[in-house]
Parts: sequence; structure tokens; C-alpha cells
Amino acid sequence: MSGFNSTTTSTNLTRTTLWSDQLKDILKDTLQGQQYVNWMTNFPDGTTFTIPSIGEIPMRNVSENDAVTYDSMDTGEFTFTIDKYVESATFITDKAKQDSYYSDQLIASFIPKMKRAIEENLETNIFTLAGSQTASDANSINGASHRFVATGNSNTVLSIEDFAKAKFAMDKAGVTQKRVAIIDPSQEYVLNTLTNLVNVSNNPKFEGIVQEGFVNSTTGLRFSKNIFGFDVYVSNYLSTISGTEAINGDARGSVTSPSGAVQNVFLSIGADETPFKGAWRQMINVEFERNKDLRRDEYVMNGRYGLKLYRPESLVVVLSNTTI
Repeated sequence: MSGFNSTTTSTNLTRTTLWSDQLKDILKDTLQGQQYVNWMTNFPDGTTFTIPSIGEIPMRNVSENDAVTYDSMDTGEFTFTIDKYVESATFITDKAKQDSYYSDQLIASFIPKMKRAIEENLETNIFTLAGSQTASDANSINGASHRFVATGNSNTVLSIEDFAKAKFAMDKAGVTQKRVAIIDPSQEYVLNTLTNLVNVSNNPKFEGIVQEGFVNSTTGLRFSKNIFGFDVYVSNYLSTISGTEAINGDARGSVTSPSGAVQNVFLSIGADETPFKGAWRQMINVEFERNKDLRRDEYVMNGRYGLKLYRPESLVVVLSNTTI
């Protein structure tokens, strides 16, 4: 019989593999897109909702004895459709519940993970609305481009000038509410490594930027500074284009974007200026069912909603590279 007073002679009493009583979960970034949607509450039934729109009445210069010219007001309509029907579902068998040490932890994770899956889908669809603009076009409003290629590093990455151009576009469009920029992590890196930030003219909002960095250590999302009136956030859910776009909308002439460029979005939020309109026909909810034929418990979560670009004048899209 072997002894057990040293590690070389006590192999029978040593566990070769130890299992934790905890499950390792993946890291999750914060979702933020829902706060940039103007959610409708006056959409009680049906799948299509129409909002009439009205324009301006022109002013005319006249001379004495001129006949009055009566101008009609421009009108239009915004049509919105509930077109997203989503679900997430899973199950656990009786045998798995009986034999698995981690079954309770696993079951407890079902609802949060199903909810997260649907919310990530919603986040992606919100930022995909940047593609509602006309591709390969400046989407000009009042003479200012609302879609253009980034100006930094030979038209591949964001620069401070792009924030100024986005501000100009919104100023020309009469956009006045709080302004936000959501950029790709690669572009946060570009801004973090700019060496000339301290030389930006009229830069009262850039003090300390080189010493502190952009990302807020508490939230992990919000930049510590405001750039030309835009609070800047980072998102991994921004959409990319297919191929390239050649856009002719500024002094550079026709500029071609990087292939598969990310659509960094600059937008105004608040009141009726929020660019994205959304509505839930059915908020996400979970249902549980016992399947006796398959001897398992089944969980399903689903919802119905719609999204659409509502105010093009409140949205600016800047195309940039996705790599550094």
C-alpha cells in the first residue's frame, strides 16, 4: 500500500481535475442605441402608420399694383411599418437538469441571455439606419453634406475637421438639440493618438484631453471631452457598407471611401429632432412551456417592432476605415 505523506506517493488521494462552482460568462459591452430612437406610443393597432408633413410658405417681393401670387404649402407624408418580428428560444431536458451540477445556474441565465440577444439585434438595426441615406451621394441639405468620407490620413480615418463639418451640416439644417457622435473603436484610437489636439483653435473643450484620454473610466463609453458640441461615444454595433462609395460633396471633389467602411453617425437627440423613429407592437416578453413529449422545459422570448429614419436633417454619416 502506497504512503500518503508526500506528493510523490499520494496520487490516489489527489484530485487531478478540479471544477469551479461558478460558470464563466462572456464580457458584454453596453448597449446604447435605444436612447437615440424617438419611440412612438400613439400607434395602437395595425402595421402601418402615416405621419403627414408640411413645408414652408415662400415670401415674394412685390411692386405697387402687382397681383397677389398665392403659393400652396408643400406637403408630404412619412410612412412607418412594423416589420421586425424577432425571437430567442432555448430549452433544457429533464436528464440535463438531473445530471448537471450547473443546471440551476444555466436555467437562471436563460432569460437574461435571450433578452440580450434580442437587444443586440435591435442595437444593430438602429445603427443600420445610417444606410437609409442615399449611397454614393452627399445627401446635401441646405448646401451642406450629410454623408461624406472621413478627411484624416488620406481620407481613411476621422479627424477633428469631420466634427466641424458635421456641426456645419446640422447648423445649416437648423438642428438645435443635444448632439451626439457614435464612432467605431478604431476611430477612438485614431483620436486618442492625435498629436495636435492641443493646437486646435478655439479649443476650450479640449483641456486635459492628452493627459486624460477620451474614454470615461466609469462607463467605458462616453468620452471625457466634448468635440465641437458633440458628446462622443464608442460602439461595436455600427454598420458597414458593402464595397466602396465615391461621394462628391466638398472641396476635395469626388472622394472614394475605404472598402467596407464603417458608418460613424453624428446625430441630434431630443424632442422631435431625434433622427430615428421606432415603435413596439409587442414589447419583448418570455413564455415557458413544459414539453412532456420531449421531456424538457422550453423558454421563448419574442417581440415585434419597427424602425425608420425620420429626420434626415438630424443625421450625418462619416465613412471611415475599420482598422488601425
